[in-house]
Amino acid sequence: MNRVLVTGGAGTIGAAVVKRLLADSAWEARVADHREPPVWMREGCEIRTADLRDPTAADAAVHGCSHVIHLAAIVGGIANFHKLPFTLFAANNALTGALTQAAVERGVERFVFVSSSMVFERASEFPTPEGHLDQCPTPRSAYGFSKLAGEVYTRAAHDEHGLRYTICRPFNAYGPGELPDPDEPGIAHAVPDLIHKALTGRRPLEIFGSGEQTRTITHVDDIADGIVTAMASPAAENEDFNISASRELTVADLARLIWEACGNDPAEFELKHLPSFTVDVQRRCPSVEKARLLLGWEAQIDLDDGIAQTVQWLRGVEREGAISS
Repeated sequence: MNRVLVTGGAGTIGAAVVKRLLADSAWEARVADHREPPVWMREGCEIRTADLRDPTAADAAVHGCSHVIHLAAIVGGIANFHKLPFTLFAANNALTGALTQAAVERGVERFVFVSSSMVFERASEFPTPEGHLDQCPTPRSAYGFSKLAGEVYTRAAHDEHGLRYTICRPFNAYGPGELPDPDEPGIAHAVPDLIHKALTGRRPLEIFGSGEQTRTITHVDDIADGIVTAMASPAAENEDFNISASRELTVADLARLIWEACGNDPAEFELKHLPSFTVDVQRRCPSVEKARLLLGWEAQIDLDDGIAQTVQWLRGVEREGAISS
């Protein structure tokens, strides 16, 4: 039996990764997070509640695990990148530094660093292949740079200490699990934010910028499957992968899709354009060929189906009164 440490396992992607591991008898999961995990996770996994920036806590979490999937980080929507640049940069670097050190010292079989599409914040090649990182200017945002720094940490640990690693870059995760922040647009990601607005009859729908920015949003269950597939694959050792769907669409088209998925009249769809932020990536479209060729993996969940599922989940949450308007 292989034991996998999932850091940040109580988060949206983390929970999907844990579910994917628990569905496969080849793995058992240990979750390390500073947050309280849900009941199903406590019943199915070993839980460590810890601040993994502390090297002692990181070492204790890694001890006894054959694999590590490192997700723990301060994340969020575009406003979060601008509101908390120093906080998230310091925290994300401290987390990755402590976890890579522990992985080296404990001799884990595979260290999976979950990076971000934001390392390609200033990409100029589309669809963007993994190799474009060598030509891509460094990210302007502290978040993007923290994820790039995490990739450097990971590769440096391999180069100096032989740590076997895989880097996975999810693109625009969405799905059940992430709540909107109605009081501060942009703190949560676009999908839960727009669904909440559409369900509560906000008209016009507010978006940041022109709406012509493109995204390739990917369901969390597909992302989780891609991460676990990469972790288990010999072909993924010391490699990096874009973990993404392949359908590129504009933010305005995404807003329209969400508006209609929430049961609203298509004829009443209207947008209000809010001033954007200093860093607002204008195009995000990855190449997914490397994952297809080396891993035999590609995203499976249709966008319309995934949005409908997410709308249904958030509608249920709102009925329970967990979100204030």
